[in-house]
Amino acid sequence: MQTGDLKGKRVAALLSGGVDSSVAVATLVAAGVRPDLWYIQIGPDRDTTDFTCTIEEDLDMARAVAAKYGLHLQVIDLHKDYWEQVVDYTMERVRRGLTPNPDVMCNRLIKFGVFDQRVGHDYDVIATGHYATTETDEAGRTWLCTSPDPVKDQTDFLAQLMPWQLQKACFPIGHLPKAEVRAIAEREHLLAAHRKDSQGICFLGQIDYNEYIRKYLGEKPGQVIDQATGRVLGMHRGLWFHTIGQRKGLGFSGGPWYVVRKDMKRNILFVANGFDTIEQYSSDFRTADFHALTINPFTEEGHEYACTLKIRHTPLFTAATVTPLHDGSLSVHTAEPLQGVAPGQFAVFYDTAHHRCYGSSEIALAEK
Repeated sequence: MQTGDLKGKRVAALLSGGVDSSVAVATLVAAGVRPDLWYIQIGPDRDTTDFTCTIEEDLDMARAVAAKYGLHLQVIDLHKDYWEQVVDYTMERVRRGLTPNPDVMCNRLIKFGVFDQRVGHDYDVIATGHYATTETDEAGRTWLCTSPDPVKDQTDFLAQLMPWQLQKACFPIGHLPKAEVRAIAEREHLLAAHRKDSQGICFLGQIDYNEYIRKYLGEKPGQVIDQATGRVLGMHRGLWFHTIGQRKGLGFSGGPWYVVRKDMKRNILFVANGFDTIEQYSSDFRTADFHALTINPFTEEGHEYACTLKIRHTPLFTAATVTPLHDGSLSVHTAEPLQGVAPGQFAVFYDTAHHRCYGSSEIALAEK
């Protein structure tokens, strides 16, 4: 939904305290829209009341935006929902050796999910500071489309939205490059103008990811083996501390070493030595349970469909062909080998011009 289409609609704007959501609000106001502002409160521990991330600072920034434009700001506590729906999802998949993306599920389950169930259903539109755009085709269908800023484009984080959620979504800054967003923040004298972009998983704050996993999953030592020679290099502390394609944190001499496989049954971590070794790359993999944002473009079993895709947050799109299989999975072949194809990651599919996002599905199996 475009900003110009919002006149007369009830708009809820999700305000995090960062520069992007702050400028999204400024953009709405400039278009004559008076949104209600909402701050979603989550935290890094299931039962904590001591939020160690930057909640107070975030709220100060959000309150400043509300005061500047004379808008009403409310705080909604979705901490328990986040833990039950997103964190538990993340830990369950990490325990199984997969590489989940909790931020993808946070958008679907929390920002456009539980929030809508609690209060968002009273609004026609939910606006966020994501770098993405939408467009309506001749049949009246809403499509998620990429931002013109390829570095900041966040369609991959939105590719699990339900169709009704996408129809209700508005991304006021999605058509702007990051530099212009910063410039608007400067011009509007917003406190968040020079605030750094948030990094990492949203619920962790400043907490180290591995320490977090250790707290909830513990350790389960096992062998680390050189894939090429079968030589035992040492021990790992648990397969859930590692992901396919990982280089940092392995601690072995004679590197670089990369994680190339995890044997969950035998609790073995397989690694490969050297830069750009063939073991790090895959051109073929399967995905399960394709989730279509608008319509499913991959319908005919055995037919090859041309598209582009991402398997992680990156400005680069890779040309690929997708073949639907009889069991409902997709067989994917990429024009160029991809480094670090990991089960549990979301493969996000786009048209050949990487403009419209078709949807996403979990990588189930990588083939060498």
